[in-house]
Amino acid sequence: MSKRILIFLLSGFICLGAVYGQHISRIAVVDLPRVYTEFFRESQAVRQFEERAARVQRDIERMQTDIRNLNTRLADAIARDDQREMIRLETEINTRTENLRVFFQARTAELDAERRRLMESGSFLNQVHDEIRYIAESEGFTHVFDIKNTPGLVWYANSTDITDRLINSLRTRRR
Repeated sequence: MSKRILIFLLSGFICLGAVYGQHISRIAVVDLPRVYTEFFRESQAVRQFEERAARVQRDIERMQTDIRNLNTRLADAIARDDQREMIRLETEINTRTENLRVFFQARTAELDAERRRLMESGSFLNQVHDEIRYIAESEGFTHVFDIKNTPGLVWYANSTDITDRLINSLRTRRR
């Protein structure tokens, strides 16, 4: 009988050890571009970036307005049956449309590169990583993924998103 009790207790301890020995991973996600936008909005580098982005947008809108005006003039030339003016306006519209496309692609690439440089600057990343580490360790998360840069991430529960906590924590430490 004592062998049965000993085997039973030993089995129980083995089962308990297996249950408590398992490490359960807790995963969190964070939206780093949003953290960047919210936290560093007041910084001079970001203000300068936003001013450049606004200038580019104004330039694009101006170019689009010019093309619309040329299209209106083309419609008038068609109504007057002015073949020479129609050909000239069509050529100018095509040229300006292509210039707009090239301008848009170039400026968008420049702004994206600048945004990445700002986000990857040492001081920003160090502050954010330190704060993510603090939140993860204090709340028991074993992994934290960037929502925007995790290709396999298909879905996540809002309760695992620590973006707002991170932003608030960074603001609190900044003061």
